[in-house]
Amino acid sequence: MSSPLPIFTLLSEFALLPHLSALVFSLSRYQLEDESAHLDEMPLMMSEEGFENDESDYHTLPRARITQRKRGLEWFVCGGWKFLCTSCCDWLINICQRKRELKARTVWLGCPEKCEEKHPRNSIKNQKYNIFTFIPGVLYEQFKFFLNLYFLIVSCSQFVPALKIGYLYTYWAPLGFVLAVTIMREAVDEFRRFQRDKEVNSQLYSKLTVRGKVQVKSSDIQVGDLIIVEKVDAFLIYFRHVYTSSCFIRTDQLDGETDWKLKVAVSCTQRLPALGDLFSINAYVYAQKPQLDIHSFEGTFTREDSDPPVHESLSIENTLWASTVVASGTVIGVVIYTGKETRSVMNTSNPKNKVGLLDLELNQLTKALFLALVALSVVMVTLQGFAGPWYRSLFRFLLLFSYIIPISLRVNLDMGKAAYGWMIMKDEHIPGTVVRTSTIPEELGRLVYLLTDKTGTLTQNEMVFKRLHLGTVSYGTDTMDEIQNHLVNAYAQVSGHTISTPPRKAASSAPKVRRSVSSRVHEAVKAVALCHNVTPVYEARGAAGETEVAEADQDFSDDNRTYQASSPDEVALVQWTESVGLTLVSRDLTSMQLRTPSGQILTFCILQTFPFTSESKRMGVIVRDESTAEITFYMKGADVAMASIVQYNDWLEEECGNMAREGLRTLVVAKRALTEEQYQDFESRYNQAKLSLHDRTLKVAAVVESLEREMELLCLTGVEDQLQADVRPTLEMLRNAGIKIWMLTGDKLETATCIAKSSHLVSRTQDTHVFRPVTSRGEAHLELNAFRRKHDCALVIPGDALEVCLKYYEHEFVELACQCPAVVCCRCSPTQKAHIVKLLQQHTGRRTCAIGDGGNDVSMIQAADCGIGIEGKEGRQASLAADFSITRFKHVGRLLMVHGRSSYKRSAALGQFVMHRGLIISTMQAVFSSVFYFASVPLYQGFLMVGYATVYTMFPVFSLVLDQDVKPEMAMLYPELYKDLTKGRSLSFKTFLVWVLISIYQGGILMFGALVLFESEFVHVVAISFTALVLTELLMVALTIRTWHWLMVVAQLLSLGCYVASLAFLNEYFGKLPVWAFSPTDVAFITTVTFVWKVSAITVVSCLPLYVLKYLKRKLSPPSYSKLSS
Repeated sequence: MSSPLPIFTLLSEFALLPHLSALVFSLSRYQLEDESAHLDEMPLMMSEEGFENDESDYHTLPRARITQRKRGLEWFVCGGWKFLCTSCCDWLINICQRKRELKARTVWLGCPEKCEEKHPRNSIKNQKYNIFTFIPGVLYEQFKFFLNLYFLIVSCSQFVPALKIGYLYTYWAPLGFVLAVTIMREAVDEFRRFQRDKEVNSQLYSKLTVRGKVQVKSSDIQVGDLIIVEKVDAFLIYFRHVYTSSCFIRTDQLDGETDWKLKVAVSCTQRLPALGDLFSINAYVYAQKPQLDIHSFEGTFTREDSDPPVHESLSIENTLWASTVVASGTVIGVVIYTGKETRSVMNTSNPKNKVGLLDLELNQLTKALFLALVALSVVMVTLQGFAGPWYRSLFRFLLLFSYIIPISLRVNLDMGKAAYGWMIMKDEHIPGTVVRTSTIPEELGRLVYLLTDKTGTLTQNEMVFKRLHLGTVSYGTDTMDEIQNHLVNAYAQVSGHTISTPPRKAASSAPKVRRSVSSRVHEAVKAVALCHNVTPVYEARGAAGETEVAEADQDFSDDNRTYQASSPDEVALVQWTESVGLTLVSRDLTSMQLRTPSGQILTFCILQTFPFTSESKRMGVIVRDESTAEITFYMKGADVAMASIVQYNDWLEEECGNMAREGLRTLVVAKRALTEEQYQDFESRYNQAKLSLHDRTLKVAAVVESLEREMELLCLTGVEDQLQADVRPTLEMLRNAGIKIWMLTGDKLETATCIAKSSHLVSRTQDTHVFRPVTSRGEAHLELNAFRRKHDCALVIPGDALEVCLKYYEHEFVELACQCPAVVCCRCSPTQKAHIVKLLQQHTGRRTCAIGDGGNDVSMIQAADCGIGIEGKEGRQASLAADFSITRFKHVGRLLMVHGRSSYKRSAALGQFVMHRGLIISTMQAVFSSVFYFASVPLYQGFLMVGYATVYTMFPVFSLVLDQDVKPEMAMLYPELYKDLTKGRSLSFKTFLVWVLISIYQGGILMFGALVLFESEFVHVVAISFTALVLTELLMVALTIRTWHWLMVVAQLLSLGCYVASLAFLNEYFGKLPVWAFSPTDVAFITTVTFVWKVSAITVVSCLPLYVLKYLKRKLSPPSYSKLSS
């Protein structure tokens, strides 16, 4: 196979995971042996003491805190047993699943069979279980909760005749229902994961072989294969391009940045005349072992069949990692890493099974109920005098009072969660919202920390040019036509001078000021049009594979042109110059062409390019104008970097501050004219510095800095990264709700700070502390001390400084950061984002929420207690991995303030009411057993117990999921209502104790009332007490409800109707019950007036005091929501 077009090879890995976690920075380790011992004696001081003397605080700070280690039995009881169990399990897992040691590798081009070691398959697997572990795994997840485990034991005990209390179905039916629903839900989720994995593993790719192209599944790709990747969303490995020796790739799913990155081909393979020649050369790549860091790569390319052998170093510029997309053209690459060894998989954390705080709290309450159950049973056996086989009686009492812990609690809560999810997805105010994890909707109502991405989450990632400032004159969006006119006039004068040079006197007849402004505008626009790394791209009209004619078929019209660049700011600037008349029409590595408003083509030769780095904060270019042979050095960068480079002026600092307050991203543009001699001198020194073996970077920077002196300041530009709709009011609402917002972004410090201010995450009047870059423990110590002295100050910290602080002063840093009104972490890797989430969970114990839209946010979303994904321009990776998926950031407000708040309050009321329902019947059973000489016989049997928990009371109790204390509009208007929820007052031991006392009071009244009023008709005690019990439960539901819904009324009437019908139509069934149950004479008995008024009296006595207390409480101490609703 042959091709006249040049080809090239770049390093990459094959990643086939559109929905996997993004590749991330590795968390680097710092070793400071010289000062560690010294600083161990001087940790940070977290109190005001020690900060009075500014000069000596570093050497005199005492220890912040001394952690006393618990020893012996105290350590074991206070969590040591859990640590030991975890350590043993981890050891066993490591023994069973020994990880293969990762090693550097030699990969021969196109020869997978030459690989010395066996490498993992290039397939992905996101399933939690396999066919053997599914049932055991699901059952373990269910029975690790005390509630379910308790009922499993109780249900199994009914197979022992001596312990049997009632019918088997009264115990196994509810438990079986819960397990069946759970297993079906997990099976559906697991099958969906299997389908997604199969779809991705079956994607077809073009593999280059000696016989030509063949199609292979992604799961069949091996290390050493040559893969052809065209302009598709291929999640790629090791690559090569087809038109030029470079190309752009998109890495938004990898690091969250939508900037396009320039990649360079291996020059040796790029010079080959045809594709087939890749198989005729004897070449290999030596690559470092697989590792986490996506921002570095070390390797060498060696061609052995040339004389002498060719050795070429490979760096990150020659690589294409997983989860990146070739922006244009066709790339050919050799596979270096596959499957589990790709960067994206190595940085992917396994999703955890999230459990809501409400579920954990209810689990604790059930343990308290169990202790009460045991205590009550022991008391009953003690009052029996431990007669006979007392241990059997004890177990029977445990079973008899087992309704204290109701199995229906799990059923009701799970059904409630499903109802909340349905309500969220049906809310027309937040269209497109999807609930992917139905087990934690209440978590939305308990959040204290919201960690958000920036690009695509708070912003639209669309840059718009807003301002051009020349010092004496400023141009905005409404005066761009003036710039256009100045440009037309400037180039008209230039063309006029080239045709016939008029006398100097004639040229000066025009107004001097106007000519000066026109020339300054012309120079500024030309500088912006030349100083960048943007490349115009024209799509080919022919088929992608027809490389021989593709270049000839390209359409060079304006409509077919798109711009590629490493930053969206760059594209915005070039698009603006096009809009005012100066258009970039072509660019390669050595030249670029501009088109003037009159259609004239200006050609410039690119002599040198100095790319932007986070250290220099500026970029530059040296160009030669082909028509005049003038050499000009253009430079643009951040104001902090350019202020010392440009000539003295009195306006730059002030205007930069003004633009920053408007939320604009500023760039200072300057130039310097060079003579031929100056440039030749610079070039020789520059090339010599680049060949240096020691301190190359420093020497190159020193040579470039020799040019950066007394540069002429041309203009200041302002570009706006447009915010998402209603971001500012949403953030303000969340702050008023008591939620602390942290912004974690991979973007540059200046950009992150700018967006934090423009979005009002940091208010304009608020001070901002920018954490200096630190590399050692001592520097971190001093910088934290400096930050400690500031109060009510927002923190901005870069990722590398954050890593150093977390290594040496983790507790102190988190404590300080949590006191800040806002925190911005920039240059944050995905792993660091997840690490920050876990730190907040560990150090504060509060609930966290992470929100993002890119693949780099997946780890953070999965680590948080509640993950929200936004479907945006960066794909659906975050959306698919999240617990909740939304389409706009502004929807977070309603999701939390309305649905989160309602879900939590409803579940808290529902859970406690179901417990009350079990406690009241257990109290009645205790009174009944006491009257019958502490006999362990049930008061209600069979269908009555099942019916009590289902048809008689289930509908009214479950209708509590429709209850609301305030209207949604009111909850949005007063976000302060959300603050109360974070304190957990709706469900606490205090509220639980209140419900316990209510249950004991009502159970006692119902049972003793039946015994006192119906002493002569005691044979009918079941009919009496059960009727009063059902009526009491219906009235208690009515007492609990705050806002009536028509379905609640229907549920009340339906339940009452079901109970009356069961008395009339199931008379024969009731007659089969024991003597104290309904008998055939009960139907005649319950229709008497005596029965009706006595039952009514018992019910009123059990409920009326509670209604009175509720009324008095609302009058004397009304809750906050009642003040608003009134």
